[in-house]
Amino acid sequence: MFLWLVVILIVAYLVCLKCIYYRYQRSLRRGINAFASLGTHAADFKCLVITAHPDDECMFFGPTILRLVECNVNVHLLCLSEGNYYNQGAQRKQELFNSCAKLGIPSSKITILDHKKLPDDPKAEWRISLVTSIIAKHIRAHTFNMVLTFDGGGVSGHSNHIAIYKAVRHLAYTDQLPNDCRLFSLVTVSLLRKYISVLELPLSWLLPSSLRCIIGSKGYRQCKAAMLCHRSQLVWFRHLYITFSRYMFVNTFQMIPRGPKVNKMY
Repeated sequence: MFLWLVVILIVAYLVCLKCIYYRYQRSLRRGINAFASLGTHAADFKCLVITAHPDDECMFFGPTILRLVECNVNVHLLCLSEGNYYNQGAQRKQELFNSCAKLGIPSSKITILDHKKLPDDPKAEWRISLVTSIIAKHIRAHTFNMVLTFDGGGVSGHSNHIAIYKAVRHLAYTDQLPNDCRLFSLVTVSLLRKYISVLELPLSWLLPSSLRCIIGSKGYRQCKAAMLCHRSQLVWFRHLYITFSRYMFVNTFQMIPRGPKVNKMY
Protein backbone atom coordinates (compact mmCIF):
# COMPACT_ATOMS: atom_id res chain seq x y z
CA MET A 1 0.00 0.00 0.00
CA PHE A 2 2.80 2.39 0.93
CA LEU A 3 4.62 1.64 -2.33
CA TRP A 4 1.52 2.44 -4.38
CA LEU A 5 1.10 5.71 -2.49
CA VAL A 6 4.69 6.67 -3.32
CA VAL A 7 4.15 5.81 -7.00
CA ILE A 8 0.94 7.87 -7.10
CA LEU A 9 2.68 10.85 -5.48
CA ILE A 10 5.59 10.66 -7.95
CA VAL A 11 3.24 10.45 -10.94
CA ALA A 12 1.15 13.33 -9.60
CA TYR A 13 4.30 15.41 -9.12
CA LEU A 14 5.48 14.69 -12.68
CA VAL A 15 2.05 15.64 -14.05
CA CYS A 16 2.24 18.84 -12.00
CA LEU A 17 5.66 19.62 -13.48
CA LYS A 18 4.33 19.04 -17.00
CA CYS A 19 1.35 21.35 -16.45
CA ILE A 20 3.54 24.08 -14.99
CA TYR A 21 5.95 23.71 -17.92
CA TYR A 22 3.20 24.46 -20.45
CA ARG A 23 1.97 27.39 -18.37
CA TYR A 24 5.51 28.78 -18.32
CA GLN A 25 5.81 28.38 -22.08
CA ARG A 26 2.89 30.74 -22.60
CA SER A 27 3.81 33.23 -19.87
CA LEU A 28 6.94 34.65 -21.53
CA ARG A 29 5.17 35.58 -24.76
CA ARG A 30 2.36 37.21 -22.77
CA GLY A 31 4.97 39.12 -20.78
CA ILE A 32 6.65 40.40 -23.94
CA ASN A 33 3.31 41.51 -25.35
CA ALA A 34 2.48 43.29 -22.10
CA PHE A 35 5.77 45.19 -21.89
CA ALA A 36 6.20 45.93 -25.58
CA SER A 37 4.92 49.17 -27.06
CA LEU A 38 1.53 48.94 -28.69
CA GLY A 39 1.94 47.54 -32.17
CA THR A 40 5.52 46.38 -31.63
CA HIS A 41 6.24 42.99 -33.18
CA ALA A 42 8.52 40.49 -31.44
CA ALA A 43 11.17 40.92 -34.13
CA ASP A 44 11.26 44.67 -33.36
CA PHE A 45 11.38 44.08 -29.61
CA LYS A 46 14.97 44.48 -28.38
CA CYS A 47 16.29 42.89 -25.21
CA LEU A 48 19.68 43.42 -23.59
CA VAL A 49 21.22 40.84 -21.26
CA ILE A 50 23.98 42.35 -19.09
CA THR A 51 26.58 40.01 -17.58
CA ALA A 52 29.95 40.38 -15.87
CA HIS A 53 31.96 37.47 -17.29
CA PRO A 54 32.01 35.01 -20.18
CA ASP A 55 29.89 31.97 -19.15
CA ASP A 56 27.39 34.05 -17.12
CA GLU A 57 25.11 34.07 -20.17
CA CYS A 58 24.62 30.28 -20.19
CA MET A 59 25.17 29.53 -16.48
CA PHE A 60 22.44 31.90 -15.35
CA PHE A 61 20.44 33.33 -18.27
CA GLY A 62 20.43 30.40 -20.71
CA PRO A 63 16.72 29.45 -20.45
CA THR A 64 15.63 33.07 -20.91
CA ILE A 65 17.88 33.71 -23.89
CA LEU A 66 16.66 30.54 -25.61
CA ARG A 67 13.01 31.39 -25.02
CA LEU A 68 13.44 34.99 -26.20
CA VAL A 69 15.17 33.83 -29.37
CA GLU A 70 12.39 31.28 -29.87
CA CYS A 71 9.89 34.16 -29.64
CA ASN A 72 11.88 36.02 -32.37
CA VAL A 73 13.00 38.72 -29.95
CA ASN A 74 16.10 40.70 -30.96
CA VAL A 75 18.50 39.66 -28.15
CA HIS A 76 21.80 41.46 -27.45
CA LEU A 77 24.48 40.70 -24.87
CA LEU A 78 26.71 43.17 -23.01
CA CYS A 79 29.53 41.48 -21.07
CA LEU A 80 31.49 43.90 -18.92
CA SER A 81 34.75 41.94 -18.80
CA GLU A 82 36.70 39.37 -20.80
CA GLY A 83 37.09 37.13 -17.74
CA ASN A 84 40.82 37.67 -17.49
CA TYR A 85 41.25 36.63 -13.84
CA TYR A 86 43.63 33.82 -14.84
CA ASN A 87 45.03 35.67 -17.87
CA GLN A 88 42.72 33.76 -20.21
CA GLY A 89 40.86 36.78 -21.55
CA ALA A 90 41.44 36.11 -25.26
CA GLN A 91 40.41 32.46 -24.94
CA ARG A 92 37.34 33.24 -22.86
CA LYS A 93 36.23 35.91 -25.30
CA GLN A 94 36.18 33.36 -28.11
CA GLU A 95 34.42 30.87 -25.85
CA LEU A 96 31.72 33.46 -25.26
CA PHE A 97 31.13 33.88 -29.00
CA ASN A 98 30.92 30.09 -29.38
CA SER A 99 28.49 29.81 -26.47
CA CYS A 100 26.23 32.56 -27.79
CA ALA A 101 26.14 30.85 -31.18
CA LYS A 102 24.61 27.82 -29.42
CA LEU A 103 22.07 30.08 -27.68
CA GLY A 104 21.11 31.94 -30.85
CA ILE A 105 22.86 35.30 -30.36
CA PRO A 106 25.03 36.27 -33.37
CA SER A 107 28.44 37.85 -32.79
CA SER A 108 27.19 41.15 -34.25
CA LYS A 109 24.91 41.52 -31.20
CA ILE A 110 27.60 40.81 -28.60
CA THR A 111 29.64 43.53 -26.89
CA ILE A 112 32.54 42.48 -24.64
CA LEU A 113 34.42 45.13 -22.70
CA ASP A 114 38.05 45.06 -21.61
CA HIS A 115 38.20 48.01 -19.24
CA LYS A 116 41.15 48.32 -16.85
CA LYS A 117 38.86 49.66 -14.12
CA LEU A 118 36.48 46.70 -14.47
CA PRO A 119 38.74 43.71 -13.78
CA ASP A 120 37.41 40.18 -13.46
CA ASP A 121 38.02 39.83 -9.76
CA PRO A 122 35.58 38.99 -6.94
CA LYS A 123 37.64 41.20 -4.62
CA ALA A 124 37.53 44.21 -6.96
CA GLU A 125 34.96 46.88 -6.21
CA TRP A 126 33.67 48.10 -9.55
CA ARG A 127 32.86 51.80 -9.40
CA ILE A 128 29.09 52.02 -9.77
CA SER A 129 29.18 55.40 -11.51
CA LEU A 130 31.43 53.94 -14.23
CA VAL A 131 29.26 50.85 -14.71
CA THR A 132 26.15 53.03 -14.81
CA SER A 133 27.65 55.30 -17.46
CA ILE A 134 28.69 52.36 -19.67
CA ILE A 135 25.31 50.64 -19.44
CA ALA A 136 23.33 53.84 -20.01
CA LYS A 137 25.37 54.68 -23.11
CA HIS A 138 24.86 51.19 -24.54
CA ILE A 139 21.11 51.23 -23.89
CA ARG A 140 20.65 54.65 -25.47
CA ALA A 141 22.67 53.62 -28.53
CA HIS A 142 20.37 50.67 -29.23
CA THR A 143 17.03 51.77 -27.67
CA PHE A 144 16.27 48.52 -25.88
CA ASN A 145 12.76 47.68 -24.69
CA MET A 146 13.92 45.26 -21.99
CA VAL A 147 17.06 44.85 -19.88
CA LEU A 148 17.86 41.68 -17.94
CA THR A 149 20.64 41.36 -15.37
CA PHE A 150 21.44 40.10 -11.87
CA ASP A 151 19.70 41.03 -8.64
CA GLY A 152 21.26 42.20 -5.39
CA GLY A 153 22.38 38.67 -4.55
CA GLY A 154 24.16 38.24 -7.87
CA VAL A 155 22.98 34.56 -8.01
CA SER A 156 26.42 33.44 -6.79
CA GLY A 157 27.18 36.44 -4.57
CA HIS A 158 29.97 37.62 -6.92
CA SER A 159 30.76 41.29 -6.29
CA ASN A 160 30.99 42.04 -10.03
CA HIS A 161 27.44 40.71 -10.54
CA ILE A 162 26.14 42.80 -7.66
CA ALA A 163 27.83 45.93 -9.02
CA ILE A 164 25.87 45.57 -12.27
CA TYR A 165 22.61 45.32 -10.35
CA LYS A 166 23.42 48.44 -8.34
CA ALA A 167 24.21 50.33 -11.54
CA VAL A 168 20.98 49.26 -13.26
CA ARG A 169 18.95 50.01 -10.14
CA HIS A 170 20.46 53.50 -10.09
CA LEU A 171 19.61 53.96 -13.78
CA ALA A 172 15.99 53.17 -12.97
CA TYR A 173 15.87 56.44 -11.01
CA THR A 174 17.38 58.63 -13.71
CA ASP A 175 16.23 60.03 -17.03
CA GLN A 176 18.98 58.22 -18.96
CA LEU A 177 16.75 55.38 -20.19
CA PRO A 178 14.03 55.30 -22.87
CA ASN A 179 10.59 55.67 -21.33
CA ASP A 180 9.43 52.26 -22.57
CA CYS A 181 12.52 50.38 -21.34
CA ARG A 182 11.70 47.82 -18.64
CA LEU A 183 14.35 46.50 -16.25
CA PHE A 184 14.38 43.01 -14.72
CA SER A 185 16.67 41.29 -12.21
CA LEU A 186 17.29 37.55 -12.09
CA VAL A 187 16.10 36.19 -8.74
CA THR A 188 18.76 34.70 -6.47
CA VAL A 189 17.48 31.59 -4.71
CA SER A 190 18.73 29.62 -1.71
CA LEU A 191 21.45 27.02 -2.09
CA LEU A 192 18.94 24.18 -1.70
CA ARG A 193 16.59 25.55 -4.36
CA LYS A 194 19.54 26.27 -6.62
CA TYR A 195 20.66 22.66 -6.79
CA ILE A 196 17.50 20.56 -6.95
CA SER A 197 17.12 21.04 -10.70
CA VAL A 198 13.57 20.81 -12.14
CA LEU A 199 12.20 19.63 -8.80
CA GLU A 200 12.28 23.30 -7.80
CA LEU A 201 9.84 24.25 -10.57
CA PRO A 202 6.58 24.27 -8.52
CA LEU A 203 8.11 26.63 -5.96
CA SER A 204 9.26 29.01 -8.72
CA TRP A 205 5.74 28.95 -10.12
CA LEU A 206 4.01 29.60 -6.80
CA LEU A 207 6.26 32.44 -5.63
CA PRO A 208 5.49 35.87 -7.13
CA SER A 209 7.67 37.01 -10.04
CA SER A 210 7.39 39.51 -12.88
CA LEU A 211 8.75 37.25 -15.59
CA ARG A 212 9.29 33.49 -15.81
CA CYS A 213 11.14 31.37 -18.36
CA ILE A 214 11.47 27.60 -18.55
CA ILE A 215 12.93 25.20 -21.10
CA GLY A 216 12.44 21.51 -21.77
CA SER A 217 14.95 18.76 -22.48
CA LYS A 218 15.84 20.16 -25.92
CA GLY A 219 16.54 23.60 -24.46
CA TYR A 220 18.55 22.05 -21.65
CA ARG A 221 20.75 20.29 -24.21
CA GLN A 222 21.34 23.65 -25.91
CA CYS A 223 22.27 25.28 -22.59
CA LYS A 224 24.58 22.39 -21.81
CA ALA A 225 26.23 22.69 -25.23
CA ALA A 226 26.72 26.41 -24.59
CA MET A 227 28.28 25.69 -21.20
CA LEU A 228 30.64 23.14 -22.73
CA CYS A 229 31.94 25.85 -25.06
CA HIS A 230 33.61 27.43 -22.01
CA ARG A 231 36.31 24.77 -21.90
CA SER A 232 38.68 26.89 -19.82
CA GLN A 233 36.12 26.89 -17.00
CA LEU A 234 35.12 23.23 -16.99
CA VAL A 235 36.47 22.20 -13.62
CA TRP A 236 34.72 19.31 -11.86
CA PHE A 237 32.14 21.38 -9.97
CA ARG A 238 30.95 23.04 -13.19
CA HIS A 239 29.82 19.60 -14.39
CA LEU A 240 27.82 19.24 -11.19
CA TYR A 241 26.33 22.68 -11.84
CA ILE A 242 25.30 21.67 -15.37
CA THR A 243 23.55 18.59 -14.00
CA PHE A 244 21.83 19.95 -10.89
CA SER A 245 21.37 23.74 -11.14
CA ARG A 246 17.82 24.99 -11.61
CA TYR A 247 19.25 27.94 -13.57
CA MET A 248 19.89 25.49 -16.41
CA PHE A 249 16.11 24.96 -16.64
CA VAL A 250 14.26 27.92 -15.19
CA ASN A 251 14.71 31.67 -14.63
CA THR A 252 12.50 33.95 -12.59
CA PHE A 253 12.80 37.74 -12.65
CA GLN A 254 11.53 40.66 -10.63
CA MET A 255 10.93 44.02 -12.25
CA ILE A 256 13.19 46.84 -11.12
CA PRO A 257 10.76 49.72 -10.66
CA ARG A 258 11.34 53.00 -12.43
CA GLY A 259 11.16 55.98 -10.09
CA PRO A 260 11.63 59.72 -9.78
CA LYS A 261 14.98 61.16 -10.81
CA VAL A 262 17.70 61.22 -8.16
CA ASN A 263 21.19 62.62 -8.24
CA LYS A 264 22.86 60.14 -5.88
CA MET A 265 25.80 58.32 -7.46
CA TYR A 266 27.90 55.57 -5.90
